[in-house]
Order: sequence, then structure tokens, then C-alpha cells
Amino acid sequence: MSPSRLQESNITIAPLKHALDKKCTLGATVMGVDLNILSDEDLEILREATHKYQLIIIKDQHDLDPVKHWEMISRLDPKAPKIHGHGSVQEFQKTGGMLSKRVVHGIPAAPNVRLIGKGFQGEDHYGIKNHTALGGASLDYHRYPPSEESFNQGNTQFQRWHIDAPLYDREPPRFTALRCIKSPVGPELTINWDDGSGMSMKTKPGQTAFVSNTQLYSLLTEEEQAMADNSWVEYAPFPYLYIENCKGRANGLGLETEGLEHKLEELPEWDPKKIKTYPMVWITPNGEKALQVHTICVRKMFLRATPTSEVKVVDDVNEIRKLLIGWQERIIKPEYVLMAPVDEGDVQMWDNWSVFHSAVDYPDHYGPRTMHQANLAASSGPVGPVPIPVL
Repeated sequence: MSPSRLQESNITIAPLKHALDKKCTLGATVMGVDLNILSDEDLEILREATHKYQLIIIKDQHDLDPVKHWEMISRLDPKAPKIHGHGSVQEFQKTGGMLSKRVVHGIPAAPNVRLIGKGFQGEDHYGIKNHTALGGASLDYHRYPPSEESFNQGNTQFQRWHIDAPLYDREPPRFTALRCIKSPVGPELTINWDDGSGMSMKTKPGQTAFVSNTQLYSLLTEEEQAMADNSWVEYAPFPYLYIENCKGRANGLGLETEGLEHKLEELPEWDPKKIKTYPMVWITPNGEKALQVHTICVRKMFLRATPTSEVKVVDDVNEIRKLLIGWQERIIKPEYVLMAPVDEGDVQMWDNWSVFHSAVDYPDHYGPRTMHQANLAASSGPVGPVPIPVL
């Protein structure tokens, strides 16, 4: 980050201080900026801080205009088409599959800023009338959720570890900005892994969980890093429609493999040119490596140990998920998971090309959660350490 820029700005940045039992490496708070009047110089400071810390929490944005929210995201990738990562609301509802089981609204004055949350959102929320948000972080996603009684006592699970990415037609957004307008109120929740590991952790209700996938890369062995560096994956067409009947694993990472994926002929007509093939490892603007694979949507995996090795093509989703989840579960542990300490009025912005995040559901009696989310389908796709060959 440019020291001269910070000296000439009112912005102050403070890395998050993690508890002694934590191994988290991400996160910082940002103060001294009004996103409604964001200068080009301060925008660059936020960009650089997001790349450095992977997640920044921009404090005290209670009065952020949704139009300015969208403008900030658009300015961070000025060459990108001016469209949300998942397209229009109408397109999302048509082909969003698993994701579109919740009703999503765009803010009327800024349709690419999406209202997400839970519960009654008010008689008039920026022009959206009498809307009650259902679904979203619902534990209906899981094959083995906690019982209703246990859930209402504050026992919950990670909803779904993911990156914000369409994985078909458009490129993954580089940044996501999520503004907290209203948080639920209640006792701490207990997040249980419920996978036989016995792991659990506490959190305030309404917070979002994050892990660093650059840190995950460092947890691989040298042999595994070489395999990841030289390998790539192909995502299914209309990937969230492809898995719409599937259920998530209890720790929020990946799917239960039960043969419930759609056959390709059951999907709407799709264009082979829009299929997305990405490296397993994405190079960040800071030159770091992130193991960035959205496992739930992978249909094929191409493995090789070196640039000149023979390529092994894997199209068995059980085998695909066994390898990838085996790697990714190393970071889904309490000591690596950050529950972002966000207050009402804060905007959390993250490097969507180097982290995973997950919502965490909570009992209805804690009250509503209201968030504004914006991201922008990127102007170009991710690049790996080794070019993907043409087979």
C-alpha cells in the first residue's frame, strides 16, 4: 500500500487483532472515509487495503446511498460490464437454481445492489414495500441440519462456504461490498461442525464467516501445491441449476454426493463457449497464490503434477469432491475462521478472488437482518501460475 497516499488521506487502517487461539491472517478496519463522496485517491487506498488484508470493514456508513454503493464497486473495475455478478434479478430467478430459492430484490434506484437478509424488511425499504426475506441462509440447504429445538436454542451451522461467482458466461467479481443496515439481536450462537470432528465456535448473530484461501494454499504440502498449480477445473453450465436438488454437508463445505445433480440434457439450452474453465490456483494482485475452487459446481477436474505431465481427466463428482474437500477442510477450522466483527452501518468489502465466506443462520426470534450486497462481474478472468493448455 502506498504510504504517500495514506499520508495525504484522512483514512486510517488498523489490522484486526485476533485472539491468541486464532491463526487468522485476514481483516482490517477502515475509518475516516465517507463512501458517498469517495475520491479516486481514497478508492485506490481501499482497493490496495482489500488486496492486502483480503477483508476490510469500512466503519460508519449509515447514510450510504445505494447508488454510491454501486458506483464504488463499478469504479473498482471500470472496464467491466455494468452488471451484477449473477446478472439481472430476472435472470437470477430463472437460472439461479439453488441460489434463487430465496426471493432477491434489487434496490429500485440501484438494481445491482441487492437486498438480502432475513425477516421483515420494513414497510418501505428504499422503495421495496412490505418485504419479508425468507430463505437465504436457511438451514434447509443442509442434508443434516440441527433439530428445530436445537436451532432455536442457538445451535447452528455454516450455511455454505463459497465465492461470489456465476461460473457460467460472466467472470467472478473481484470485490464484493456488503453493507450491514440491521443486525439481529440475541445471545451468542454456537456454530457446530456436526461432522464427527467435535469442532464448534461461538459467534454473535448476523455475522459473516471468512477464511483466507492464500492461507489455505500454504497449508498444502509441496507436492499438493505443485498439483494445484498445474491443474484446473471445468464448471457445469448453469452451475447452480445443475445442483439445485443437492444438499450441503453439515460443516457448510461442499455437497453430499447422492447423485442428485441434473443431467446436462435436463438443463436449459447452454452455449459451450460460455462454460468456465479456471485454474485451481489464482494469482492475486499482490502476487500471492490462492486455492480458489468452488467445489460444489465443478463438473470436471484436470490434474497434472508438472507443466509437462500427462493430464488426468476426472469427471466423477465423488472423486472430484473427495480431493478438493480434503484440501479445503484444512482451513475450515475454528482457529482459521474469522467471524467479521461488523456493526450496523459498516460495509465489509472483500477480495472475492482469495477468500471463502459463509452466512450463519440464526433463530427467527432474534429479529430481522438487513444487508445491501453489490458485486460486479469482472472485466477479465482469473490467471493461474501455469497457463491452461488447449487439449
